[in-house]
Amino acid sequence: MRLGVLDIGSNTVHLLLVDAHPGAQPVPFASHKRPLSLVQYLEPDGSINEAGQKELVEFVLEAWEFAARHKAEDLLAFCTSAIREATNGPQVLARVKHETTVTLRELSGSEEAEMTFFAVRRWFGWAAGTVLDLDIGGGSFEMALGRDELPEIATSVPLGASRLTRDWLAEDPPTAKSIKELRKYIRSTLKPVVKDFARIGTPHVVTGTSKTFRSLARIAGAAPSAAGPYVRRELLREDLGLWAQRISAMSAEDRLHLPGVSQARAPQLLAGALVAEAALELFDQPRIVICPWALREGLILRRLDQLVFDGPLDPPAHVKDDGEL
Repeated sequence: MRLGVLDIGSNTVHLLLVDAHPGAQPVPFASHKRPLSLVQYLEPDGSINEAGQKELVEFVLEAWEFAARHKAEDLLAFCTSAIREATNGPQVLARVKHETTVTLRELSGSEEAEMTFFAVRRWFGWAAGTVLDLDIGGGSFEMALGRDELPEIATSVPLGASRLTRDWLAEDPPTAKSIKELRKYIRSTLKPVVKDFARIGTPHVVTGTSKTFRSLARIAGAAPSAAGPYVRRELLREDLGLWAQRISAMSAEDRLHLPGVSQARAPQLLAGALVAEAALELFDQPRIVICPWALREGLILRRLDQLVFDGPLDPPAHVKDDGEL
């Protein structure tokens, strides 16, 4: 069957279509995405403004039509911290449903961490042992640790790369003072969380599942995406520290010349590097292994498991009787 996953993130809005059935690896069929940093549309009171809401509605309609045109049989639509933490989030979700008929499921931070961990476990298998997964998004930073398919501990903190860039690194390039203050804030936010994780145990494998980690690994010498998903990619803490220093002296335009850095990601690359560096230091880990599967794949795999145990699902309200969206 062909499944669609519509991901409304803080940096991008992305529809992924995959061909999949229970027991098989999902195979990407097509994708449709657009850079849309909802964090940049926040008003001082924390609400998403009219321009941001219009952009969001337009993309959801595009995604709905794209999925229908490619005969998707099911559509999972979800949103993460950008809408979850907006003061008018419920109103935005209601507007999207009214104008597009698509219901966006709002994932909590812990649900986001759990489903990403679920994808990581399926990718690496049981041989990986206890896994610690780290995921730096635009609005939040998710962490999950466990030895089973679902983590024993999963949490989210407001350390997303786009959020931190907006709130702490206004200058381009940023000042040494602003970087120092941001480092202090990141560490003070992470320290109590890391202590909770330490009570669970020590990981055998530490993974990174976000675009931020993939970009940082690429800058530090990892294979490009063209080499395929099965090439092992690592990011060493030592290399990360060196590149964080180099990036801090670069403007956003200069960062575009680095391998694997897009125009949308360039401004927030430093904030992401500082979060990654602090996490590896506080967890006392020398390296992180990049995992190509993340939240979208976790939700797809979970849906396929439902088909095994519960039988065929009723189509969502926006799917017609003939099976088309």
